Amino acid sequence: MAGKSIKLNHLIPLMVAYVVMGFVDIVGVSTGFIQRDFNISADLAQLIPAMVFLWFFLLSVPVGILQDKLGKRKMLNIGMFISGLGMILPFIHYSFPVMLLAFIFLGIGNTIVQVPINPLLHDIVPREKYSSFMSFTQFLKAISSLMGPVITTFVAIKFNNWKLVFAIYSMVSFITVIWMYFTQIEESKPECEAASFKSSVKLLKNRFVFFLVLGIFLSVGAEVGINSNLANYLKNIFQLSLEDASLNISIYYAALMIGRFAGAILLNWVIPRKFLLYTVILAFVGILILVFSPTLTVAKIAIFMTGLGSANLFPIMFTININKNPGRANELSGLMIMSVVGGAVIPPLMGIATVNFGIWYSMLIPVFCIVYIL
Repeated sequence: MAGKSIKLNHLIPLMVAYVVMGFVDIVGVSTGFIQRDFNISADLAQLIPAMVFLWFFLLSVPVGILQDKLGKRKMLNIGMFISGLGMILPFIHYSFPVMLLAFIFLGIGNTIVQVPINPLLHDIVPREKYSSFMSFTQFLKAISSLMGPVITTFVAIKFNNWKLVFAIYSMVSFITVIWMYFTQIEESKPECEAASFKSSVKLLKNRFVFFLVLGIFLSVGAEVGINSNLANYLKNIFQLSLEDASLNISIYYAALMIGRFAGAILLNWVIPRKFLLYTVILAFVGILILVFSPTLTVAKIAIFMTGLGSANLFPIMFTININKNPGRANELSGLMIMSVVGGAVIPPLMGIATVNFGIWYSMLIPVFCIVYIL
């Protein structure tokens, strides 16, 4: 309710949980190392991000229904525990099938985390400050995503074992589970019937809803596709080592972090529809320059432009859809979270393009995704 005070002993562990939520983006830099370690083809390697993002489609609504019975904090802890468990698997046995299983665990856990975490934040902070805290949490998640390639490259060079990043992530996940377990939060109860698959799918008959949901599907797919293919692209085009190429993924996440922070400020004055247009133009120009960049320096600038332009595509389209149909917010939320499955569809298509036509042609797929949004 409005006017309630913020309890730091509730807020701080939840902020750490948002950092844990960002661990899922380790899939991007991991894909390149796994492909090298097991000498697998590009299309087979893209099964890895698919194993992560498939679960958003399958589990988002069922988790929401189960959450009504178990509570948000319990569901959040279940999600973080499953994620942490998955990241232990590479140390039990390191093989390609086990890595697929590890990322299945990470995908299931992250899906479960994302369903309760934002409503739980709403129970902790005053209503009038919720939007600003939401922006801050996305900023935290972007920092977490940014640090993934940095930590992975560091442990790969320093200890000759890139998998140590999973040990660090797993430990943080389990510590946060314990922290949240002992954090008692008074949770609000649902005031209306939970969204279902049936009620959500019916909304796709509305063309406005359908095109925005498709836009989210393609924006997430393009972001994951760029993330999981960027290291390989730079490695092949500019003859870099995998470690050096992977480090450049941090440029993309740094741009996402800056873009989300700037978006949280600018959207106080700029109409979302216009902001969407400006940012998607920036993303389009950036990825075109990346595809045709003559030097590594130009490519780095293009990566930053693409990340800056892509930073707010998902939240803006989400906001526009909810604002247009506020009475159907529950169904729309479930539908749009399910459309995150684009992250499981676009990367394998890029892998197929790499095998059949070359790595350069695979980068044209996210170009087409951004053209649609534009």
